[in-house]
Amino acid sequence: MSLSLVRRLSLHPSFNSRYTVGYTAQRFKSDTCKVLTVSSGKGGVGKTTTAASFSYGLAQKGFKTVVIDFDIGLRNLDIHFGCERRVIFDFVNVIQNECTLSQALIKDKRVPTLSILAASQTKDKTVLTEEGVGRVLDELKKDFDYIVCDSPAGIESGARHASYFADEAIICTNPELSSCRDSDKMIGFIASQSLRAIENRPAVVQKLLVTRYDPARAEKEETLSLFDIEELLGLPLVGVIPESSTVLTSTNLGQPIISMDDKAGKAYLDAVDRYLGEEVPLRFITAEKKGFFTRMFGSD
Repeated sequence: MSLSLVRRLSLHPSFNSRYTVGYTAQRFKSDTCKVLTVSSGKGGVGKTTTAASFSYGLAQKGFKTVVIDFDIGLRNLDIHFGCERRVIFDFVNVIQNECTLSQALIKDKRVPTLSILAASQTKDKTVLTEEGVGRVLDELKKDFDYIVCDSPAGIESGARHASYFADEAIICTNPELSSCRDSDKMIGFIASQSLRAIENRPAVVQKLLVTRYDPARAEKEETLSLFDIEELLGLPLVGVIPESSTVLTSTNLGQPIISMDDKAGKAYLDAVDRYLGEEVPLRFITAEKKGFFTRMFGSD
């Protein structure tokens, strides 16, 4: 796809919120804990993979981190950590005062500074309220350095609540036009409908993460290039995750991809470092040059 074609396409449709927000935070002024939302307008771009890897990476750095699954009714985050059989109480149970927060939190067995709060599989997203979510986040802020919110796709209730309380956001997108267009809508939603925007506080800091990137296909103009994506969305780039079959393997094993010796895992490690302010050069963004025998006989 040529850049000239992309430039002719409008990715900035007006967005009118359908929601009325009524929760005003009492203790969300603290700088000691950050609420980081991982979001995207489109499904299947790697939000849960990213939330799992970022929370795991932050915890490995020594930050006390909790990651929350906001995809009520379609729980998946627990599978990424291999703790699905340990879920007794969930996020909705805490909101509805059916258990304590400590009863619902699951500590990761590999990284002691990481906890997981699973979503409900039996409820729907209408059970989420600003008051209920805000109360849980307030309580978590007392004990954690980072709260990572794994947002579902779209701009309905689960995504709205995951983004509403954000201090920072990572917008995941694939190198395809539909994904970028949906991400653009989510960027506008967070900028205008977050609690920070409503209270006229400093804006949510949003950063871009490109997933499933194949530089060889980008060079052939079969997909968008990094230049195209950055120009379209206008966010600073926190990382580029290359296409890798190991991502599916890691999920099936219950291990975040960042914990595995793979190019995608290494790219997530780099992305966490950049998020924390380190200057790390981008890797895996140029096509590998094939040798003579590979060109002649194919890969082994």
